[in-house]
Amino acid sequence: MGLFDRLSRVVRANMNDLVSKAEDPEKVLEQALIDMQEDLIQLRQAVASTIATQKRTEGQYQKNLQSAEQWQQRAQLALQKGDENLARQALTQKKTYADTAATLKLQLDQQVIQVETIKRNLIALESKISEAKTKKDMLKARAQAAKANQQLSEAMSNIGTSSAMAAFERMEEKVMQIEAHSQAAAEIGGTGIENQWVQLEGGSAVDDELAMMKLAMAGGSPNQASLPGQVQDSIPQFTSQTAPKSAVDEELEALRRELNK
Repeated sequence: MGLFDRLSRVVRANMNDLVSKAEDPEKVLEQALIDMQEDLIQLRQAVASTIATQKRTEGQYQKNLQSAEQWQQRAQLALQKGDENLARQALTQKKTYADTAATLKLQLDQQVIQVETIKRNLIALESKISEAKTKKDMLKARAQAAKANQQLSEAMSNIGTSSAMAAFERMEEKVMQIEAHSQAAAEIGGTGIENQWVQLEGGSAVDDELAMMKLAMAGGSPNQASLPGQVQDSIPQFTSQTAPKSAVDEELEALRRELNK
């Protein structure tokens, strides 16, 4: 294969590829239908022209038949009158018209066949055009649906990388951070309250234990002090006959009075 043949094939391949990519189904179908309509117009004109030619041929054929018949009558009249020479001339004219009529009859028969063939082709083309219109509308609707589906698919594929979707993801992460900070702050605040309750409950336990120790020192039963509010009632009152109070006892009584207040 020569260099020019290879270059020609490459050029034709590229041109065909460009044409294929540039083809729009809707436009191609519309143009194909227009071409078929133009063919239909030309075929109708051909039918009309053939029919007109057939009519002219038929007219000439009938005229030559009439002329041949007329010269036949003249030949008979001349022969009846005894003019054989005139009758011979009339028959000669008759033969000329009869031969012309025979030729025209052959042409007329061919023209009739041509007209019938063209009419059948015309009917077939009209049927194909009607079918093509229906098919064009169907293919056009399918092409539009395919384009819409393609655009939707491209839009869906681009959503994940679009700036709008990225903004949504950033804002979602920011809201999650805010929620985490809010939860952490709530937990920190709750821990402080819990510590206060623990300290308060711990203080009550110390007071109870201290009261039990005081009762034990006074000789009472530790089971008598069940609640902090009952400490004063369960502790026996010291009279003037009891042992003198120590400094620790006096300080404890002062603390108890403060608690009772």
